[in-house]
Order: sequence, then C-alpha cells, then structure tokens
Amino acid sequence: MATEVGKYLRKLRIDNEEILKNMADKLKVSSSFLSAIENGKKNMPESMEEKIIIIYNLDDEKIREFRKAVEDSLNSIQMDLKDTSNERKQLAINFARKFDSLDDDLTKQIFEMLKESDKGDNG
Repeated sequence: MATEVGKYLRKLRIDNEEILKNMADKLKVSSSFLSAIENGKKNMPESMEEKIIIIYNLDDEKIREFRKAVEDSLNSIQMDLKDTSNERKQLAINFARKFDSLDDDLTKQIFEMLKESDKGDNG
C-alpha cells in the first residue's frame, strides 16, 4: 500500500517524465529501494527530503505538499495482511490495539527483540 510520500514521489517522477531508475540515480539510491518507498514497503530516509526539494527545484507550494505527504506518512502505518497467516494477523491487530498502553520497559524489550531479529536476517 503506497503511503502519501510514496504517491507524491511517483507523481513527481511521472510529471517529470522519468522512469524509476532515473529518479533513483538522481537520488543516489537503488531502483528497488525507491520502488519500496513508492509502494510503502520502506520509509523514506530523512536525508532524501532535502535532496528531492533541491533536485526537483520544488516551489513553495510543492514543498508544502511534499512535507505534508512526508508528515502524513510518518503519522500512520499501513500493513498488507493479505497473504499473512491468521496467527500473524491477530498478532498485528492485538499489537496495534495495545500500542498506546505499552510502558517504556516493554517497548524497549520489544525493540531489542526486533533489533536482534534484524541481526539474524542480515548475518
């Protein structure tokens, strides 16, 4: 599911008659990474925001639209659960329901577990 920033980047790219690879090259990222941002699978790094404004010479109105898209994307999370097991769907739903009530200690524990999981995926 595309985020607002993903939709904005895709529109910007199309309006500039660019293919994904051209925009990715300008931003010094891989085409697959840019595609993942456009499709909402990865978050756009903060460092890309200023690059996009400069490279595409965005005027004040376009900057406001872009920054709103960035902010909207940071304030929400979308998950595609279509091909996910029922057990994982329930986990995601329960986590979302309890998210606001997690205390700092539990938040830190979960975060550490996820970081450890990332290490296993990369090494």
